[in-house]
Amino acid sequence: MFGTLGGPELFLILIIALIVFGPRKLPEIGKSLGRTLAEFRKASHEFRQTIENEVETEKLREATRLEPPLPEGSPAPAPAGGDTALPTSEAATTAPEPASVPASPDSPPEPK
Repeated sequence: MFGTLGGPELFLILIIALIVFGPRKLPEIGKSLGRTLAEFRKASHEFRQTIENEVETEKLREATRLEPPLPEGSPAPAPAGGDTALPTSEAATTAPEPASVPASPDSPPEPK
């Protein structure tokens, strides 16, 4: 609609601003406008970084999402590599042990 601003257009805007605001206020207005633009750039950069981090986190969650547990009595799926070290019946009954989490000093002792 307006096209690009060239040298003559910018010069005309500067002259009008000088007439309207005066020579004393123009540097202050320029400084405040510069600060505003710098803050806007910083905020938009932080927003973009936040969105990119969230997208990466979601991709990692999708990649590491575990398969739902199989119902009891159903055969276990074959390993992805095709290597079957355990027979199917043993693979279905053998489960990895849960990782132990050390108790923090502030937590109450576990019941025995």
